[in-house]
Amino acid sequence: MGKSDFLSPKAISTRIKSKGLQKLRWYCQMCQKQCRDENGFKCHCMSQSHQRQLLLAAENPQQFMDYFSEEFRRDFLELLRRRFGTRRVHNNVVYNEYVSHRGHVHMNATRWETLSDFTKWLGREGLCRVDETPKGWYIQYIDRDPETIRRQQEQERKRKQDLDDEERAAKLIEQQVRRGLEGRELEMPVYTELNRENEEEKVTFKLNGGASTSGAASSKTSVLAPKMVEGAVKRTGAAHCSGPPKKKKKKSALDEIMELEEEKRRTSRNDYWLQPDIIVRIVTKKLEEKYHKRKAVVKEVIDKYTAVVKVIDSGDKLKLDQTHLETVIPAPGKKVLVLNGGYRGNEGILESINEKRFSVTITINSGPFKGRRVEDILYEDVSKLA
Repeated sequence: MGKSDFLSPKAISTRIKSKGLQKLRWYCQMCQKQCRDENGFKCHCMSQSHQRQLLLAAENPQQFMDYFSEEFRRDFLELLRRRFGTRRVHNNVVYNEYVSHRGHVHMNATRWETLSDFTKWLGREGLCRVDETPKGWYIQYIDRDPETIRRQQEQERKRKQDLDDEERAAKLIEQQVRRGLEGRELEMPVYTELNRENEEEKVTFKLNGGASTSGAASSKTSVLAPKMVEGAVKRTGAAHCSGPPKKKKKKSALDEIMELEEEKRRTSRNDYWLQPDIIVRIVTKKLEEKYHKRKAVVKEVIDKYTAVVKVIDSGDKLKLDQTHLETVIPAPGKKVLVLNGGYRGNEGILESINEKRFSVTITINSGPFKGRRVEDILYEDVSKLA
């Protein structure tokens, strides 16, 4: 019988089966070859290539087992990290997705006999959090990536800083309320018992104004009126002569909060200040004399404290620590970059230089603080832009 056509249903079915997963009992891990049936697997085991692989494995079987175990562990954890992240998931769910790939490493070629043994090993090694339930073993990946740990620490620091700001604002509002109540004595009403001295005395009520006003009351009012007018005139004259006492305007809670934020922004400093594209001066004498006091441009910053600089005069490239460099203050009107403090990373224009206080005044021209004028920035916190 002739060979079947390429587009025949049988040929298409054969190709589909060859691409999919086959039975594990007919897979050779050493040769990484999948056979379709028992006869094919028997023919493969009798082949010379398989015999050579067995001879190689017999010389050092532990080496091959360690290699397959390490590859299985790496691929399994990579799938767990990429597919499920740090969520808690059943170990069998991850394993089923792992073995769905045709070229995966089979567990019978590793040091672990069962998936439960591999799960327990992950827990003992601290690679995952594992717990046993009536439904089986659950695993949770532990992300130990330095970048992830740094991001989590940054989020925790920011959250703690926000809480500190809220507490500070609450204390500030409480102080404002306390200062507003100072000097004020709350007048509490005094209650007395209503006693009647004479039982035969009639109780009468007099109302101000109206037709029932007595003559005595009107005469008494007419006598007191000139005195009240005279006293009011005297008080008005004294007020015009002396003038109202000037009181210091109290700051609102919002103004004090803004001042605290500004002070916190000034005092927040780091122990590293290097930034790319700034001009620095070489101050170390350990190098040749031709580099001392020479200006250079920072080309690259390595690990926050080391910089690769290019000397402006000669064009030589050097790798120096930040302790061997100092900032360069340009003339007023030139561009500078803030290297430390709350305005770190913002560009600005140098307005003036205060030589007595070793500080400068700049105007921010980039970022969210654009247009803000900042005074008393230390020399080491700004440098000229290249």
